[in-house]
Amino acid sequence: MIPQSTDGPMSRAGDRLGHMSAPFDRSATAIDSSQLSFDNLGTPLHEVTFVIVDLETTGTHAGKSEITEIGAIKTRGGEVLGEFQSLVKPEESVISPFVAQLTGITHAMVDDAPSIRSVLPSFLEFSVGAVLVAHNAPFDIGFLRSACEKLDYHWPQPTVLDTVTLSRRVVGRDEVRNHKLSTLSAHFGTEVSPDHRALSDAQATGEVLHRVLERFGGYGITTLEELATVRQAGWAKRQAKSHLAKGVPAEPGVYMFLDGTRRVLYIGKSGNMARRVRGYFNASENRGRMAEMITAAQEVSCLPCAHALEAEVREIRLIGELAPPYNRRSKNPERNSWIVLSDETFPRLSVVRSNTALEKSPATPLGPFRSRKSAQAVKELLDTLYPVKRCTAKITAANLDSHRPCVSSQVGQCGGPCAGVTDRHRYLAEIAELFAVMAGDFSSLRRLCTQRMSRLAEEARYETAAEVRDAMRSALSTAARAESVRALRDIPEILAYAPGPEGGLDLGVIRHGKLAAASHARGTQSIEGGFAAIRATAEWVPAPGKLPAATDSLAEETRLLAQWLQSATLTSVQGAWSLPCTGANYHAQESGPVRLGDPV
Repeated sequence: MIPQSTDGPMSRAGDRLGHMSAPFDRSATAIDSSQLSFDNLGTPLHEVTFVIVDLETTGTHAGKSEITEIGAIKTRGGEVLGEFQSLVKPEESVISPFVAQLTGITHAMVDDAPSIRSVLPSFLEFSVGAVLVAHNAPFDIGFLRSACEKLDYHWPQPTVLDTVTLSRRVVGRDEVRNHKLSTLSAHFGTEVSPDHRALSDAQATGEVLHRVLERFGGYGITTLEELATVRQAGWAKRQAKSHLAKGVPAEPGVYMFLDGTRRVLYIGKSGNMARRVRGYFNASENRGRMAEMITAAQEVSCLPCAHALEAEVREIRLIGELAPPYNRRSKNPERNSWIVLSDETFPRLSVVRSNTALEKSPATPLGPFRSRKSAQAVKELLDTLYPVKRCTAKITAANLDSHRPCVSSQVGQCGGPCAGVTDRHRYLAEIAELFAVMAGDFSSLRRLCTQRMSRLAEEARYETAAEVRDAMRSALSTAARAESVRALRDIPEILAYAPGPEGGLDLGVIRHGKLAAASHARGTQSIEGGFAAIRATAEWVPAPGKLPAATDSLAEETRLLAQWLQSATLTSVQGAWSLPCTGANYHAQESGPVRLGDPV
């Protein structure tokens, strides 16, 4: 008998991992991670090749007992890439009656099987470069390592995951009585049930692994090195607070952790609030800030919603309104930065946050930028491309004759009077293309950036050329988001629906870029009737003004709704919902993505 190994596109439904910030402590105990190197840092879990292995043996002691069967599957991104299965003939030990009854493997079955000396090299080749996974990994990996030592084979020191240890992090005792493979398999409803045969148990373990990774994804653990450093710390302290999860409804909504004075500490949303809130106490929530929040929390308040979209919208609004200390995203939208032209005789560009400066700008503000740093980089690019005044000197008709050019003008870095343009109308004509950029026409920006990058490349100034490219893309991506937001805000009303995750339809009434009403229609309820009911009580939303302060909806909410509408079915649209053919979105797509790590 020879080992059977297959590598091929044996498709199986896979799970993709979510992206949130990680709530786990970073000390390695969940897996044997001594083999991790810097080459592995940042590897998304859906790109990792796993070999899930299970062994059957003559006993429990790796030094005295021997392997009787090896079964393994190779997966990546949820797809099964190959399988390995082989019986192994023990040479120095016997299969006890108990083991034979448990596994069904008898001496007669392994008499003609190959020895471990023949099987082990094939398995090592099958698993080369992969992360090894086993349920109760110390047992299986211990036997494999021991066999290598006895045969003087090199043990490759692979990264090892133990699904027992990992499942204990995210599957609490309120869900399962223990973490045996059979229990977890039944809990998750795996397609293959474990039966104490190596391949079947490996297949079941593979399914359990992906269900466990899915849960880790909900806590922001999405890379191999993150998974390698989670541990279960502060368990008792968080368990003492687990009673806070009682009474939380198992439905979509927003949950809020409150302290003893009912101050909101943290706001979150979920399609199943009960399961998500329980996770704060079942998982090893040992991020410094989040562990501190759970310690301070004395109450969990819930706001049920019609569906997940409404929950996410309400989360955005509440975080923006209450600014909870333990939330990071969606807070302080008023701190966004904008690029404006100053209200002067000879306008100049500046980066501002105040609504007063936005109101006084003679041109449409460019933004919002998520960081002042990225806004400043774009401003400097515009200063370089267009003959705009750069110095801060206040120049008026009264002091124009006495104005002396600034230092920057000596190297051609300041336009306007410093460059000899003393006529206001001529100055405005020379920066007409800049006004067009601020109004949404980015044709000149791309043209001038392309010319400048070409000149810099000819001079071998590649780093400077890359800075120009990144600033251009930052400007275009920011403007594209704003353009999409404005387009949706201009629509008085949109009625749309999308299938719910558990059947039925999620209904939404969107007015001027704001979710005005939401409902979930069951199978027996008509769409028309559902919309008629919620439109009658939907929030009235005023038409947006030209400035952020005069707009009723948050930009983040409008972007979320625009994303939802891409996969929803529209039943009614008042007005025309469109984007300019050659607007910011067009130019952003043509110019390529913003470099990762550059906030825009």
